[in-house]
Amino acid sequence: MANIASIIKYEGDNSTFIWKHPCEDFNSLTQLIVHESQEAIFFMNGQALDLFGPGRYTLETQNIPLIGKALNRATGDKTPFHCEVYFINKTEQMSIKWGTDSRVQYIEPSYGFPISIGASGEMSLRAENSRKLLLKLVGTESLLSQQKLVGFFRAFLMTRVKTYIAQIMKANAISIFEIDENLTTFSENIQKLLIPDFADYGLSLERFFVTTVVKPDGERQYEKFKELHFRQYADIAEAKLRQQTEIINAETEAQKTVIDSKAQATKRQQEGYTYAQERGFDVAQDVAKNEAVGQFTNMGVGLGTMAGVGGAVGGVVGSAVSNAVNAANISEQTPQPADDMDAFKTKVEKLAVMKNAGLITEEEFNNFKTALLNSIL
Repeated sequence: MANIASIIKYEGDNSTFIWKHPCEDFNSLTQLIVHESQEAIFFMNGQALDLFGPGRYTLETQNIPLIGKALNRATGDKTPFHCEVYFINKTEQMSIKWGTDSRVQYIEPSYGFPISIGASGEMSLRAENSRKLLLKLVGTESLLSQQKLVGFFRAFLMTRVKTYIAQIMKANAISIFEIDENLTTFSENIQKLLIPDFADYGLSLERFFVTTVVKPDGERQYEKFKELHFRQYADIAEAKLRQQTEIINAETEAQKTVIDSKAQATKRQQEGYTYAQERGFDVAQDVAKNEAVGQFTNMGVGLGTMAGVGGAVGGVVGSAVSNAVNAANISEQTPQPADDMDAFKTKVEKLAVMKNAGLITEEEFNNFKTALLNSIL
């Protein structure tokens, strides 16, 4: 028993843009089922009549069961009321590959030498205007797949992309040696330029990626400029590294000085003297080493003079003065000229040095000076 009505639907793969249902010239009351992410166009007598979105619909045709058979005898058992349904996949179809079929020739914007490159990548498309896509690209064919669509657009893509690559690299002064870090910007710019071209055919260019740029590796001129380009960045990096190393060394030396100073201060504190006392000790040593050190005996300088210097320094200074006194006692056998004014001045100057160093008090200084005056009167 022949079907009075049919059920028309599409549950195919997701790599097809448009698919024509094989059931044609179906009877009235045929059920059309359209899934989400699909649209269907109903053709009647060669005209695209209705566009159906997701849902179930009853199609009305002039093909009526039983009555239609009688009418078809006049046309050789073929109905004069031709009808058909096309399904359009509205999902975004990704990973559609593209690539230039030849190298792009242009002048490298940064260094001004001629160069040829190729490019390839992926794009994703979506059927935006079902009626326009069907009427412009499909016509009476029964299938529009990804592969067939890319074939339709191959020449179109090659011409557009190669021109756009040269224009964008020139307009944005993108160096061939820096193109990989600009692939995102490069892809976005080309996509914007291609969107109107795809829209003319009812397609929406959702995404466009330049994933690979084929450079002329091995060409003498390209390798020459490549070496110059990377050398300049290497020199800058090396200079910055050297500068940072010098700064680190200077900071290290400064830290060493601070640590040494703290260690010296701790040592003085533990041994019970100050920096000023340490300097006084150095002065006392210089005085004690003077070839006229024996003059201390005449000035009455003894161990009591060092009582104002505490701790280890006092002991060391006292020892130095004691040694000087002993040396003076030994030299008493040699008479000294009592009226030698130069010797008197020298003794007074030494006393002043010891007073300024804090080794003797003002009172002691005056007593010693009086003693010197008495010794030459």
